[in-house]
Amino acid sequence: MKGTLWLAWRQQRALAGCAAAVLLAAVALAAYFRAGMLDDLHSGVFDHCDPGPLYCSRPQDGLPQFLDVEPLKLLGALNMALPALVGMFWGAPLLGRDRELGTHRMVLSQGVGRAQWFASRFALAALGTVVLSGSLALLFRWWWEPAVNRSYGVFWYEATALTGSGPSLVAAALFGLSVGTLAGLLTRRVLSAAALTLLVTGAVAVLVQWTHRARLLVPPQRYVSAGWRPKEPMGDKWSTGHYGLITGSGRRDSVLECPYPSGRELRECMTGNGYVSRYYEANPAGDYWAFQWADTALLGGLALVLVLVTVLLLRRRV
Repeated sequence: MKGTLWLAWRQQRALAGCAAAVLLAAVALAAYFRAGMLDDLHSGVFDHCDPGPLYCSRPQDGLPQFLDVEPLKLLGALNMALPALVGMFWGAPLLGRDRELGTHRMVLSQGVGRAQWFASRFALAALGTVVLSGSLALLFRWWWEPAVNRSYGVFWYEATALTGSGPSLVAAALFGLSVGTLAGLLTRRVLSAAALTLLVTGAVAVLVQWTHRARLLVPPQRYVSAGWRPKEPMGDKWSTGHYGLITGSGRRDSVLECPYPSGRELRECMTGNGYVSRYYEANPAGDYWAFQWADTALLGGLALVLVLVTVLLLRRRV
C-alpha cells in the first residue's frame, strides 16, 4: 500500500477501527442474547403458540407471551440509522476535512490527479462501508432466524427487519456515504456537511418507509374466498388493511357493507346485496426479497448518481 491509497488509509484508519469495534461488540451481544432466545424456545413454553399476526397467549391467564426480542430490534434500529451515521462520520470528512483545512492543495501539488485523489479515498471508504453494513445485516439475519415470522418473535415486514437486514442495508449505507462525500465537497465544512447528510438521509429513509406502507414498488396480492366461506388465514402475510366484498359483476365494495365476520348475518347480507365473494389484500412473506431488491435498486442507483455528480464537480470545486 503506497501513494494516495496509503494516505487514505492513514486518514481513515481511526474510523475503520471504530467500525471494527462496533461490529465486534454487536457480534458479542448478538451471540449472548441469541443463546438466551434459543434457551427460551427449547424450554417448551412457546410450543403451544401458532405462527400468525396475533400474539401468543399464556395458557394460565391469557396474557401475551413474547420472546425477548427487544435487543434484536435495537440492532435493527442501529442498522436503520447506519446510513446516516456512515454519511456523517465517514462520508462528510472524506473530502470536507481537506477542503476545510486546505490540505488537499498540498496533495494535489505532488503530481496526484483529482480523480486519483478521490478514487483512493472513496474506494477505501466504500469497502469499509460494505464490510460493516453487510456484516451487520448478516448478524441481524442470524440472530433473527429462530424467531422469524412468529407470533412471539419478529415478522418480516416490521421496519427493523425489512430495512435493517438484507442487501438493501448495504445499498443504503453506500447511499449515506455518497451523500456525505458530496456534501463535504459542496459545503467545505465538516459540520455543515454532517448536518446536511443527516437531513438528506433522514428524508430518504422516511420516503423509503412510505413506499413500503403504500406498496408503491411491490404491489400486494388479492386473496379471494367464494361466498361467506372463511377467508384464507393471514398467517405471515403483511396486510394492507383493505378488505371488501365482490359482486357478481366484479364490483368491489367496502367490507363495511356487510360488517359481520361470519354466521347467518353475513350470509343474509351478502345474498341480499348480491355479493358472491370476499377478499383482502396483502403481501406474502416471499415478498420480503421483492422489497429488498427494490430498495437495493433504488438506493444503489441514487448512490451511483451522487458519486457521478461528485466526480463531475471535482474539477470545479477542488
